[in-house]
Formats: sequence, C-alpha cells, structure tokens
Amino acid sequence: MSLNQGALSRSVLLEIIQSKRFGVEYQPIVDLSTNDIIAYEALSRFYSSEGEAIRPDLVYASLHENPITLFQVEYAQKQLQLEYRPPETLFVNLDQDAFFATDVEVYNNPFVQLIRGQEEGNVVVELIENSEINDAIMSLSMIEAFDALGIDTALDDLCHPHSMISVSVLQLVKWVKLDRCVLRMAHNEVFMKFVRQMIEFARTTNKKIILEGVETQADLEMARMLSVDCVQGFIYRPDFINKMPEC
Repeated sequence: MSLNQGALSRSVLLEIIQSKRFGVEYQPIVDLSTNDIIAYEALSRFYSSEGEAIRPDLVYASLHENPITLFQVEYAQKQLQLEYRPPETLFVNLDQDAFFATDVEVYNNPFVQLIRGQEEGNVVVELIENSEINDAIMSLSMIEAFDALGIDTALDDLCHPHSMISVSVLQLVKWVKLDRCVLRMAHNEVFMKFVRQMIEFARTTNKKIILEGVETQADLEMARMLSVDCVQGFIYRPDFINKMPEC
C-alpha cells in the first residue's frame, strides 16, 4: 500500500517522529487587487526514510491517537515553521487537540509562548472550522486567549460541507479563509448564496477574506467575482524549505 493511500503503520510513524523527517512549505497569500504577496501560510510536510512525501493528514490522523505525541510533533513543526519563515506575515495552523494536550493553563500554553516570541502582529494563528461542538468550544477558548494577547487569528475551511459555524468564533477572528470547495461548488446556486452572505458578513465586520485552492485562471476569475481580498493556492509557486535528515 502506498504511503499516500491509507493509514500509516506504527513503524513508519515512529520512524518519522524519531528521525524528525519534517519539512515546511510556505504557500503565498496574494492580494487580489495588486497581485502582491502579503503573507505566507506554513504547511507541514513529512517524509519516509526513502524520501517519499507522506500526506500530512495521514500523519496527523495517526498522531491523534496519542495526544502527547501529537503535541510534541506539532510543537516541533511550529518551531521549524517559525525558524525558517519569510519576513512577511505568517499564517500557522494550530491543532486544537495538540494545544490542549498538556495540563498547562491556556495563557501559559507552550504554543502561546512560542508565538508570543515572534514580532507583534506578524503571525496569524489559523484554526480549523470543525464539525464537532467540543472542537468549536476549544477553538473559542484558543481564539479568546490569542485575542487577549493581541495575536490575530483566522478561521480556516469556512463553507466546507462537513463543518459547522460557531458564531462566537466567527466574530473574534480577523481573517476568514473560504474552503476550496467554494470553487468546486460554484454551480450550486443555493450554496453560493450562503457563501456570498458569509463574505458580506466578513466584509461588514472588517475581516479580510481569503479564497483557498486557487489553481487556475478560471479560479482567479471566480475569486474576482466573489470580491474576496486575497487568494491562495498552487497557481502560485510556493517557497519550500526541506529540513528532512539525510536518508
């Protein structure tokens, strides 16, 4: 079975962790009106001992079985992402389960301390829009903590069909990232009415809107039709930092 087609074996996962076969890719976030890069998102990358790329979602799905190991890997990823970051604003994803894996009080959480060490206003913490109420509660607690410290937050995957919307979470974030499914479902009139309402809400509450998954010129045209502020996707060449150890 390919490493990209199913669950990871424990031996493969253990080898990745012990050898720290981690990498990071910095994907540009582009201002749609000027075509300037205004920020990057740090994307986690993982590799086998043979140098084969392993899907991050497979790694994280396996890690969720052990919260402390999840915390350790997520923290190591954030250290790597911040150490080699470009000078522009950096968006970093933060897993709720990893954040709450320790018994440390929220404001003293290791992730909070790590991000507070960066230049003020230069890191945006992304939280995923989830389908579970407990995840939404954790997201709100995290956002409230970062907001109190003056650290901007973003809501990721808004409008994904399997997500739910927490009004409290949506109110606090400074950035809203529309899921790539918006482009795939552009033909669905009812769905797109909802998308436009979410965009209007974000705009009237002074939030910036990013459309993810932009890969073609047609996707860019759709972004312009929706009047989003920024776009992100593989139509733009990422900056890639590979910190994988020698095989």
